[in-house]
Amino acid sequence: MASVTNKIVMITGASAGIGQACAEIFARAGAKLILCARREDALAQLAYELKDKHDCHTYPLILDVRDKEMVAEKIAGLPDDWRDIDILINNAGLSRGLNKLHEGDIQDWEEMIDTNVKGLLYISRAIIPGMVERKSGDVVNISSIAGHEVYPGGNVYCATKHAVDALTKGMQIDLVESPVRVMSVDPGLVETEFSVVRFRGDEKRAGKVYQGLTALSGADVAEAVLFCVTRPPHVNINQLRIMPTDQASATVTNRK
Repeated sequence: MASVTNKIVMITGASAGIGQACAEIFARAGAKLILCARREDALAQLAYELKDKHDCHTYPLILDVRDKEMVAEKIAGLPDDWRDIDILINNAGLSRGLNKLHEGDIQDWEEMIDTNVKGLLYISRAIIPGMVERKSGDVVNISSIAGHEVYPGGNVYCATKHAVDALTKGMQIDLVESPVRVMSVDPGLVETEFSVVRFRGDEKRAGKVYQGLTALSGADVAEAVLFCVTRPPHVNINQLRIMPTDQASATVTNRK
């Protein structure tokens, strides 16, 4: 198992869910963290907690991955001792609604495409050239089983995660002559803020998504991410799908 001690890890969508869990596990492992999210107060609180619990060095970065100018400016403006990013975790992502395509809200589509696809592209374009130049680096794209299946009402969200799958494979091809590794971690049901965001704050509806089964936690997914980036340099975990024991596919679950 390779060490991540003192490695610089950038995590997008770090203020909650899988991103926050990744911050926790990498802090515990001794990494230095660039924590990216839109919510300044949540980032500040997370940075304080990681410092208190793990004496972790953090650099909170208020960032909207959908804004390409902001991404370019914020990455270019990183202090010298935070520039050489060793591990990029492209975690920022969301879903909106479960409407049929012909009844969908176009604003919801824009938000999903801008965050899940274009945001990943903007961040990757800003970070990967430095990794190539230094001949070192890992990129982990947090995708979903929705990148391999399409479920009722998931039309555009599933399309964005299929895009992440294609982009991950494209990056692997483009970087095959470089030591830089690219991988994806694709979870099934994870009990985080995901469904609350999908249903715009309707916690009762969101709770039904996980009712009657034991879903994954953000920590389960974070452990998978840490596993991927701590393999020996000649090993690349191209894709890792992780699901609850109570789930067989996007639409087949064991609810009690």
